[in-house]
Formats: sequence, structure tokens, C-alpha cells
Amino acid sequence: MINLRRLAATALTVFTLAAPLAQPMLAGAAQREAAGDTLSAQRDPQSRQFLELSVDTVTPTTVTTSSSPTVTVTGTVTNIGDRAVTDVQVRLQRAPAVDSSEELRTVLDASQDQFDVVGPFTQIHDELTVGQSARFTVALPLRSTETTSLDIDEPGVYPLLVNVNGTPEYGGAARLDDARFLLPVLGVPADPTDPNAPAVPPSTSDPVSITLVWPLADRPRLASGIPGSVDDKVRLVDDELATSLAAGGRLEQLVAAAEFATDDDLDRGSALAESMCLAVDPDLLVTVANMTRGYLVVDDPGDPTGPARDGTGQAAATEWLDRVRQLAADRCVTAVPFAQTDLTALNRVGDGTLTARALTSPADIVDAVLGVTSLRGLTWPDSGVLEPGAAATLTGLGPTALLADNAVADAGTAVRVPIEGGNNGGPLYATLFDSSAATALAAVGQSPQTPTFTPDGARYDLTGDSRSARLQDALGAMTWTALTTRSTAARMADADRRSVLLVPPQDWSADGDEAAAILSTASTMIGSGLATPEPLADLVDRPAAPTPLQLRYPDQAVKDGAPAAAVDGVVAIAPEVDALTETLVYDPQSLLTPEGYTAPLEEDLLRAMTTSDRRLADLASSTFTAEQRVAEVRAALDRVYDSVTVLAPGGAYTLASEQSPLLFVARNDLPIGITVQLRLSAPPGMTITDIGDQQLPPRGSRALQVPAKVTETGKMVVDVALTTANGRELGDPTSVSVRSNSYGKLLAIITGGAGALLLLLAGRRLWHRFRGQPDPADEGYEDR
Repeated sequence: MINLRRLAATALTVFTLAAPLAQPMLAGAAQREAAGDTLSAQRDPQSRQFLELSVDTVTPTTVTTSSSPTVTVTGTVTNIGDRAVTDVQVRLQRAPAVDSSEELRTVLDASQDQFDVVGPFTQIHDELTVGQSARFTVALPLRSTETTSLDIDEPGVYPLLVNVNGTPEYGGAARLDDARFLLPVLGVPADPTDPNAPAVPPSTSDPVSITLVWPLADRPRLASGIPGSVDDKVRLVDDELATSLAAGGRLEQLVAAAEFATDDDLDRGSALAESMCLAVDPDLLVTVANMTRGYLVVDDPGDPTGPARDGTGQAAATEWLDRVRQLAADRCVTAVPFAQTDLTALNRVGDGTLTARALTSPADIVDAVLGVTSLRGLTWPDSGVLEPGAAATLTGLGPTALLADNAVADAGTAVRVPIEGGNNGGPLYATLFDSSAATALAAVGQSPQTPTFTPDGARYDLTGDSRSARLQDALGAMTWTALTTRSTAARMADADRRSVLLVPPQDWSADGDEAAAILSTASTMIGSGLATPEPLADLVDRPAAPTPLQLRYPDQAVKDGAPAAAVDGVVAIAPEVDALTETLVYDPQSLLTPEGYTAPLEEDLLRAMTTSDRRLADLASSTFTAEQRVAEVRAALDRVYDSVTVLAPGGAYTLASEQSPLLFVARNDLPIGITVQLRLSAPPGMTITDIGDQQLPPRGSRALQVPAKVTETGKMVVDVALTTANGRELGDPTSVSVRSNSYGKLLAIITGGAGALLLLLAGRRLWHRFRGQPDPADEGYEDR
């Protein structure tokens, strides 16, 4: 998408440009206005933008009764057009205070006419040539009796706009760009120009209960397709985590901001710490814990078993993990689904082992790595929404899902509601977070994102807003509920405490300064009496209404979800990994268990269904990565199966008798024992006895003796294959030539005939003796 505010500014410019340029641009503006959908319109290919305005700082970021009575904005204007622009001026404007949560987003794309409190223009440059930039500072008092001001005399969240005008070459003066942001005013400072205008504090008669989830997560980094091992170093697809965990890195700064804000000297009474809960991705902990033991970084992410170099982040990983352990020691901690797995995709796969590894095992991992007892029974889908089928999957694994307040129909202002989708495992509930604030928080940082649950009418391109402006929007959104005082009648009608649950995205790109500003604002809300801390555990235990509500699963969730091809691959492969686990041998003397050997492959399948990078611009890249992970697990299974084989004997096998056994040697190159079956295809004239399941030792061989009975002589060919108990072929099948010296049926006939002849001759002799007659056979021998 595009920045429609800049399109509107460009459209106004056309009225003063030369005629050949004006008409097509005017047509484009008219078409966009007629379409009525300013958030999804496409840029007119013939329109032009001349200047780009960016807000760099806003002072104060949050206005209180003790802050400066003047709002100062600094920024940069750059000529991005194809011609010089002269007489460049800026001014500050204000719109009315936000009076609904929806406006927190939509006002940032509203018509400039709504910003009807207007300050004077300030000249910043006589001429900006193509590519040239100029810094500016513009300031207005919040209120004043002597000069133009923003006319803010009571607390609230106010939309501000910085407008830049100029005169492009060959044209006339026009508005060329603007930037918008929210200014939270928690209290109005005294007016220095009017002694009768003292400071105006906020109303604290109806405080909100505030809870803050602090995410520590990252996109999957471990290379796929490498089974578990006791001694081998793990492999990562890149070494970006080394930077993120080190001083000044993203993950280090998120931890540092939480450490500083909840320090006993600053957070007296531990009010902010009480309201905060760390939400940790177990995949990140698994990766970092492995990094502390030394790790490798592959040269080619597409070749996870290929050449690799030593990683550089072992020390940073060790220090960061120690700090997280200390931070988590006296904090609420909860685990998110493994690798931010798409729960809808997980439900479609329907594999019990994967489901448990995604939803049940994370808490155990977090507890084991951090040495804590995490908050159980809470599942936070990365998307913030839940499909009804996936809700049934959660039942029995945890009674509560953490969802956006617009992910449930007709929730109103409730913070905990029962939802449809439960089964015999028991009821399922949703603890709801503020979707408007969560949308604004997701835009903070280096990689702004628009959450899945954000309504279509509140979606626009974030790249046109500076990081400072996006931070201001977040601060305004997170304070809005506390600054909106309910009437006495409304309070009586709704006896429950008002709550605001603030939830950034799991993979959040905020830096240390941005994180500190958000935590500072939350602390200020508590300190000023606008909010009271509420632990997440208390919030999820609140009573809920008895009637279940329907889930809303937006179309955007399909786009943001795991790619279908990757899910199809997981559906096919997951049963094979389960079957491999069952056929491996548990050895109490070995540290490597069957589950430990196949767990990385199962985790790779979960990583293939991650949603951590699906809301960024490059969907094609994330789709390719997901499909590649599935392919690498398939390749790993093939390598495992090829590592167990039956050895073909050289030359022909000669049987000494008709019941001589056949001897084979099976070899296992895996680091763990495996149960196999020998499958032989017996030719006519040979009967083979099934020897059943056989166990092969790790990295060893075993002779297998197969009873056989041969009824024919000559050369025979026996086809030999090694399989798992469930029939999966191991290694390459082979053929064995067998030579039998047995006469078979011919020997039986000869033996039978000789016996019959012997009986006949003996009977004849006895007959003659019985009759007293000499036997004719004795003639000629009588006298000897």
C-alpha cells in the first residue's frame, strides 16, 4: 500500500502546476475521491510527489502537568521530486481529541480539514534542489492568551499534523506533504501567559487496571533437518542473533529497558513490575541456550549440513540468558506457542505430538531454561485471533486464550469471556487485549507491522510515517482508555473495573529508547493515578459471563498464516517422524533418547508453520523459507533411513544342507539404536522363517541368522530388505545368490526306491526259507 496522505497533498498541488500536468493529476485525485476507499487506493501512475516530510522528535512525548507548556517538533524535509522547490514552509495543526478507540488509527489518515487548529507557517528554506534535505523545528504552546497555540486545555489524546508547503518549479504554492501523530496529554501544564490558568491534572476517579505483556521472541534461526545429538554443535542459518543479543541489539535492549524500568530505585513499590508479564518464545530459549555451548553458522542456509563457520555470539548469548533469568526470577513469565506456530495450521495437521510440542512443552522449556514456574493455562496465538477448530485443539491444554478484543463477537468492554469451540476437555475462555493499542504498538520499531486483527478500515502503509511518529501513536493509544472518563451512570451500569491489557507483537522490533518510552508512559499512568497495576494471572482469573461468544476469524488471518504448501508438507511428514521415534531404542545408559533425537525435526516442522515474519512485506521470501524447512526435514528423514542397511555378502551363498540358515549383517550408522525387521522374498523351493523385530546397536552392526529350508537344488536369488516395524524401507535393498547342494525331490525318490527294493529282497528271502526252498540268489554260494 501507499501513503494516501501524501497522495492527497500531491493532488492539491495540481491546481497550481502547468496545464499539461494538471489535468491527469486532477483526474487521478477525482478517481480516488470517488472510490471512497482512501486506505486501499492505488497511486495514480501520473501523479508526482515533490517533498517528503519526516518527524524526528516530539518534545514532550507525553504531556504532563510538570512538562514543558510548549510542544516542539523537529524533522526533516527532503526534495524527492524531479525539480527544485522554493519557499519551503512548515506549520503545526491539531484535530479534536480522539473520542473513540477506532479513531486512534483512522484519524491518522483523515482529511486535513479535521486538523482545524492551525499554527503559523515557519520558513525553513528558500529553495530545496532535487535530493536536498533541510532540518526544521516548529513549536506551539499548548495554550496561550497572547499568541497562537494548540488550544489544548484539558487532558486527552490529540492528533497533530505537520504540514509542509512549497512552490515547485513551473508551478504555484501548494501543500506538498504532511506527517501525523498522536500527542497524549495526561495533564495540562500551567499557562505561563495567564496566572488564572493553573495546571489541569487528569481525573483519577475512574482509573483503569493496566497489564503489560513484554515479549521476548525472534524468528526461527536454527538450521532445519538436523536430528538431535549429545555432542554436536547446533547450526544456525545466520548470525544475526549474535548482534541482537549483544549490547545495543534488539533483544538486549528489550531486556535492558525492562530491567531499568522495574528497578527498585525507580519502580518503588514494584507497581510496574507487578503489571508486567514476560512472554517468552521457547524456540528462542532453545536457540540461545545452545549458543552458550558454542555453535556453527552455515555458509548456505539452503544447505544446512554443508560447510559452516563458528558463530560469534556465545558470550553474548551467555550474558543475555543470565540477565533474563535474573529478570524472570521475580516476575510473571508465560510461554508463547513454540516458534509462534500458526494454530490454525497446527489444527489442520492434527498430529498429537506436534500439538503437544507446540502448546504443552513450551512452558516446560521456559521453566527448565529460566528456572522459574511460568504461568500455565494461557495460550497467546501470534496472530491474536483464533479459528473455531483451533479453539477445540486448545481445550484441555489450557483454559484461556489471549486474543484481540475484536477477535470475539459482541464482547463489548469485557476483558474475559467464554468462547465457543470447547469440547469435552472443558470450557474455553478468552482474555481480551486492546486491539487499537496493540495495532499502534506493532507499528513501533525498525520493522513496523500491521497485526492480523487490525480491521481493513484501519490499514494503511506504515512506511510513510517516521519511527518517532509511530512511537507517538503508540503512546497515545496506550493512554487513551485511561484518559477517557466514564460517566457516573456508565460506571454504575458496568460495576467491573476497566482494564487495559497492552500487548505488543511477539516478534517486536522496538529498540531500547522506544521500549523505555513505552514503559515510562505506563509507569507515569500508574504514578499519576490514571491506572492501577493488575497482574496477568489475576486478569485471566476474572469471572466471565456464562454465555459463550462466537470467534471472529478475519480473512487477513489466512494471508498471514502459514503457507498452504508448507502445511501440506507437514501433514505428510509428521506421521513419519512419529513412526521413526517409535522405532528407535531407548537405552538408559545413553543420554540420547528417541524423543531427543527426533525432537529437532518436530520443532523444524513447527518452525515451518511460524507466523513471525508473515506480516512483513516480503511474503514470497517467508513462504520459500517455510517450504524449504519442510523439504529439509524430508531430506533428513531420508538420510536417517539410508543410515541403516543390510550388507550384501560377496559372491554366492552356499547352503551345506537343506536346512542350513541364511546369515546376513545389518549395519546402523545412527547414534542411537533402532528396531528393524528383515524382509526376504523367498524363491520357489525355499521356505524362510520370519525372525521378527531385531535391535541394532548405535553405530554398530549385527549378524542376523534366518532359518531356511530348501527343497530344490541349484542356484536361487533371494531379495533382501531392511525395514522399520511399520514397513518404512531402510537403506537400499539387495539380492543374494544362494547355491543349494540338496537333491531335493530327486534324493527323496532315490531313497524311497532303494528302501522299497531292500524290503522286497528281504521278503523274498524270508518267503523261500519259510517254504524250505533255497533262495535262487544263493546259488553258487552254497559250498563256500
